[in-house]
Amino acid sequence: MRKPLTVLMLSAAIAAAPLALAQTRPDDVTDLQALRQAVKNDKRAYVESTLKLTDAEGKRFWPIYNAYQREVDLNNRRRNVALQEVMFRDSPMTNLAAKHYVTELLAVDEAEIKARRTMRNRVMRALPAVKAARYMQLEEKIRAVQDYDEASVVPLAR
Repeated sequence: MRKPLTVLMLSAAIAAAPLALAQTRPDDVTDLQALRQAVKNDKRAYVESTLKLTDAEGKRFWPIYNAYQREVDLNNRRRNVALQEVMFRDSPMTNLAAKHYVTELLAVDEAEIKARRTMRNRVMRALPAVKAARYMQLEEKIRAVQDYDEASVVPLAR
C-alpha cells in the first residue's frame, strides 16, 4: 500500500517541479508561443535582452552570433529546398528521389552540428560559462520551436 502512494507522490512532485521553477524564475523562456513571436519580431533583440551582456562581452559575442546566424540561414534555405521537393510533389516519391531527400537532410543536419560546435567553442571563450550556456539553451529552444513548426506542416513522403 505504501509503495503505490510513494510512487504517486514522487510523480506529482516531479510533475510540479518545472511549474514551480518557472514561477520563481520569470526571466526564463518557458512560453514557447512567446518565444516564437519574439524570434519572429527581432531575434537579435530578444537574445540581447535575454543575455544582458556587458559592452565588453557584446564586442566579443556579436561577431560570433552574426557568423552563426549566417550559417543557420544557409542551412535553413537548404532544408527548405529539400522540404519543398516533398511538399509540392504531384506524384508519389520515387526511391531515387527519397534517397536524395534523406541524403540532403542528413547533410544539412551535419552542417548545422558543425556550425553549432564551432559557435559553442567560440562563445565559451568569449563569454562567462553561464552566459554561454544560457545562449546555447536559447538557440536550442528556438531550434525546437522551428522543428515543431516544420514537422506540423510537412507531410510524410508518399
